[in-house]
Amino acid sequence: MSLDLHAAAPPDPGPPRAARHTRRRAASLTRLDLKYSPYLYVLPFFVIFAVFGVYPIAYTVWIALTDRSPLNPTISFVGMDNFVELITEDPQFWNAVVNTFGMFLLSTVPQLLLALMLANALNRKLRAQTFFRMAIAMPIITSTAVVALIFSMIYAKDFGLVNWLLDSVGLDPIDWRANRFASWFAISTMVDWRWVGYNALIYLAAMQSISKDMYEAAALDGASRRRQFWSITVPQLRPTIIFTLIISTIGGLQLFTEPLLFTSGSGGLSGGSEGQFQTITMYLLDVMNQRFRWGYAGAVALVLFVLIALMSAINYLLARRISSDK
Repeated sequence: MSLDLHAAAPPDPGPPRAARHTRRRAASLTRLDLKYSPYLYVLPFFVIFAVFGVYPIAYTVWIALTDRSPLNPTISFVGMDNFVELITEDPQFWNAVVNTFGMFLLSTVPQLLLALMLANALNRKLRAQTFFRMAIAMPIITSTAVVALIFSMIYAKDFGLVNWLLDSVGLDPIDWRANRFASWFAISTMVDWRWVGYNALIYLAAMQSISKDMYEAAALDGASRRRQFWSITVPQLRPTIIFTLIISTIGGLQLFTEPLLFTSGSGGLSGGSEGQFQTITMYLLDVMNQRFRWGYAGAVALVLFVLIALMSAINYLLARRISSDK
């Protein structure tokens, strides 16, 4: 009997079954991690947005369709009655709309133009450049109450600085709180003083990102600084201008603190003796906290939301159209 030394060896059984199962499970977990972990990373944002964004809007919509009031324990569904009354039977609301848009135009247009010119001046080589850039940021960190107090004294009827200057040149003093347009102008200057520097810093940061080669090429072609500004700087700033325009629109249509603090005496949310500078947000708070008509206040809030969305869209389209035409 002989032994076959070249006989085939038995096949390798490979790793144990438990080890293979562990590797498959680890690979499966890795695939799940790569597939779903990005959603887990952004989940906190959507949770916070749902709690503090979606839910309040949905609740406001529901409130606006009812006659909810803290004075009435029962809640009745009234459908679109609040909106119909607001649009067709409420002259005070339309007065607030006119006031809001008037102050918005008087403040936003000069504000952005001044910010653009100021940023262009600061973008040049100046002495004490850092000081000037810090100085224009000071109004941003100043308390709104302090700003309103100072401007209230500047525009005071009897001892205000502006009326003193008018009297010194032989002009009659102006009651800045009693006259509609005068109150709009006074509040608009307050808003402009506070936010011109903020927008100027945004424009300045955008200007510094523009390639210097473009200006050098334009200078070699004989373009003046004014020509360079309108042909290079402004077109390159189009996205930034659109951004500031939309942000200013949102803030301007929600104007509240400045006109409220500008009110003298016990006027409060009424915006003057005849509502000459009452804004939509002031009217909203007046309806909610003074008249306790929460359902009606919800309708005011939703109409304001629609107005802001429409104005922002119009500003965006106009800015794109003007920039593309140039």
